[in-house]
Amino acid sequence: MAKTNPLTFLQQVRTEVGKVVWPTRREVVLTTIMVFIMAALMATFFSLVDLGIRTGLRAILG
Repeated sequence: MAKTNPLTFLQQVRTEVGKVVWPTRREVVLTTIMVFIMAALMATFFSLVDLGIRTGLRAILG
C-alpha cells in the first residue's frame, strides 16, 4: 500500500467533500419531523402491544 503525505491526503479529502450533495434546509427540517413522527408512532404501537400482553398475562395468571 502506497503512503500518502498529509498534504496530498488533505487535498483529496477537500476534493471528495466538494462532490457531496448537501441537503437543503427544507429537506433537513422535513426529514427531522418525519423521524419524530415515526418515533412517536412506534412508541405508541409498542406501548399498546405491551399493554395487551400485560392484560393477557394477568387474565391467564390471575
